[in-house]
Amino acid sequence: MSRVYNFSAGPSMLPEEVLKQAQAEMLDYNGSGMSVCEMSHRSKWYTDINSEAEALLRELMGIPDNYHVMFVQGGASTQFEAIPLNLLGKNNKAGYCVTGNFANKSYSEAKKYGDIYVASSSKEDNYTYIPKELKIEPDSAYIHICNNNTIFGTEYHYVPDTKGVNLVADMSSDILSRPVDVSKYAVIYAGAQKNVAPAGVTIVIVRNDLIAVKQEDGSVLGNDNTQAICPTMLKWSTQAKEHSLYNTPPCFPTYMAMLVFRHLKKLGGLEAMAKRNKEKAAILYDFLDSQDYYKAPVAKEDRSLMNVPFVSPNKDLDAKFVKEATAAGLVSLKGHRLVGGMRASIYNAMPIEGVKKLVEFMKKFASENK
Repeated sequence: MSRVYNFSAGPSMLPEEVLKQAQAEMLDYNGSGMSVCEMSHRSKWYTDINSEAEALLRELMGIPDNYHVMFVQGGASTQFEAIPLNLLGKNNKAGYCVTGNFANKSYSEAKKYGDIYVASSSKEDNYTYIPKELKIEPDSAYIHICNNNTIFGTEYHYVPDTKGVNLVADMSSDILSRPVDVSKYAVIYAGAQKNVAPAGVTIVIVRNDLIAVKQEDGSVLGNDNTQAICPTMLKWSTQAKEHSLYNTPPCFPTYMAMLVFRHLKKLGGLEAMAKRNKEKAAILYDFLDSQDYYKAPVAKEDRSLMNVPFVSPNKDLDAKFVKEATAAGLVSLKGHRLVGGMRASIYNAMPIEGVKKLVEFMKKFASENK
């Protein structure tokens, strides 16, 4: 059976090289005589995996030494709760930029825990653009953004000016797709199932001063901003102190993340990925802009390099497109129910050949269904 080109928004494609490596090590990881799925998270084999994953991520992203890096469970959606619980303890106010479905969900969850306001919103235009103006209340603990809106296909191509207020960013669907200046963010978090690994592990990067972590010498690094009701398992200080090993971690997804990090480093790091991702997106967007059969709803300056929504002339043709594309080995192109039409998710692991095949199919479909 040949592999298809999987345009799913997540879980998404993984690099074939990584899958083959995991396959080769499935029954015996590094001479342990067992799978990573079976070994103790206290074993040397797994602690080495955990340490290498963190070191590689720090190297790839250029994460400064004054940031904690954690690999936790619960997906990015659990962090929608963890963020206000960890940051609103002293200053019970935060602003949210509502630019899509998950941005709105994070806002809704945060409202349970404090004085949460809308700093910006594009809801009135069905989230087809990124608002450039922010309403920022200076006593805010943080401003939250969703860096890439998977469903609606918009992306921040700049770092918003938050006037000195801490910036928190959900980078679930564009992390590792291009370089970012981590020092401009107070918190970066991301679910793994787009660009990193199978679902199950979530990356959380937090500046040291925002959480209080007891050191081996008894001193405390950082400040305690947690709310009293914050559960132990959601406390970033708990996970940071134990280096993501407080309880049994998501071992296999973290191992897969480590393999992906190795793969990205081998390819040339995030500069190389940015170049490739821009090339892939240009192939698809240039075609969309060159014809009038398909429509792309997103404002051009805010188009995502990861998720490209588009529609054909009507819903019946949309359904036919998805069915025939699937038969041609181009799968998971059905758009989200909130947008309709089609959506091509072209994350890091999608090869350029896959995007070219999609464009060829789009041309053929349009000529046969005028």
